[in-house]
Amino acid sequence: MISDEGPPRGNRVRRLLRENPRRTIAALVVALAILLGIGYFIRSAYLYEDTDDAQIDGYVKPLSARITGHVLEVKVIEGQSVHAGDILVVIDPKDYEVSVAQSRANLADAQANAASSRFNVPITAATARSNLDSSSAAVINAEAGVRAAQQDFQAAQANVAQAEANVAKSAADLIRYQRLVAKEDISRQQYDQAVAAAKADQATLVANVATAESKKQALVQAQGKLTQARADLQSAKTAPQQVSNVRAKADSATAQVLARKAELDQAELNLSYTILRSPVNGIVGKRSAEAGQNVSVGQQLISVVPLDDVFVTANFKETQLAHMHPGQPVTIKIDAYGRKWNGHVTNTGGGTGSIFSVLPPENATGNYVKVVQRVPVRIDFDRTPGQNFNSQGLLKPGLSVEPVVRVR
Repeated sequence: MISDEGPPRGNRVRRLLRENPRRTIAALVVALAILLGIGYFIRSAYLYEDTDDAQIDGYVKPLSARITGHVLEVKVIEGQSVHAGDILVVIDPKDYEVSVAQSRANLADAQANAASSRFNVPITAATARSNLDSSSAAVINAEAGVRAAQQDFQAAQANVAQAEANVAKSAADLIRYQRLVAKEDISRQQYDQAVAAAKADQATLVANVATAESKKQALVQAQGKLTQARADLQSAKTAPQQVSNVRAKADSATAQVLARKAELDQAELNLSYTILRSPVNGIVGKRSAEAGQNVSVGQQLISVVPLDDVFVTANFKETQLAHMHPGQPVTIKIDAYGRKWNGHVTNTGGGTGSIFSVLPPENATGNYVKVVQRVPVRIDFDRTPGQNFNSQGLLKPGLSVEPVVRVR
């Protein structure tokens, strides 16, 4: 039967081609297109993973006041492009300029005191050494003076004793001479000489007693000088403590200089905080500062959206992650522009989106319905060396994108 039906069927196909060539070609083209489409779909499903649950993300930088003050001027508006270092907000600097001037004056005073204290250290050390040497010499001299005064006092006492002996002898002789002159055994002249000798000896005794008393007073004075010299020596021996005290004062003055320097640095920092600058190239987001407004520390004034630090967060189904890993190439289509950018997979999130939600799911109780979870995947844009990335500001956080990752 096959051999009988084969030729007639072939004839019918040839006859159909001769009668309707255009329709036949169109049918063949359609069939080929369907086959190609099926092949492309199968190839794409095997080589690529994509999602439309993705958007551009970025780290919005909220800028807040670091000092309290009065806003003088706000130099930008929302949506304005800014560069790193551009002035955004100006706070009245007058109070902080006064603080800087006062801190500089305090620092200059502390530096002068420290310099004076440092100069006093060697002067005090030299003076203390000199006082110690002088006090030691004074003690030696005072001790010598006491010894000399003691010798003089002892000599004066000896003279007094000798004078008393002479007085006693002359008195005894005078008594004998009185008896002899009464008997006229001696002449009146000899008696007068004896009287004169007794008076002379008495006068010598009085003089020697006065001299001894003077020498005694001199000895007391010498002993007082020795006591004072020894006290001065004890005071001079505290020279190391005195030098240490002056050196400690100098160190304290130096520390005071450092404290005043820190106060000046803080005052200058506060003055610099009166100008709020953009930390990055970007676009001004929300602006909450207005001229004339009084602001406090930590109060948010303005936010800047960086344009060179944007990336894509794509939420892929967990069933799409089997062959996805960092470094794989990505084609990113931006819905807003219809253009495509190249990128690469950087990492996958630490958990599904539901885990990090405010109310994470609790599946331990109740009926459970399995739902395919989505995991955030970070995709970074490829950047050309030597060129400013996103210089036109087209890539903005929040824009919807469709990334296609080649996983094989």
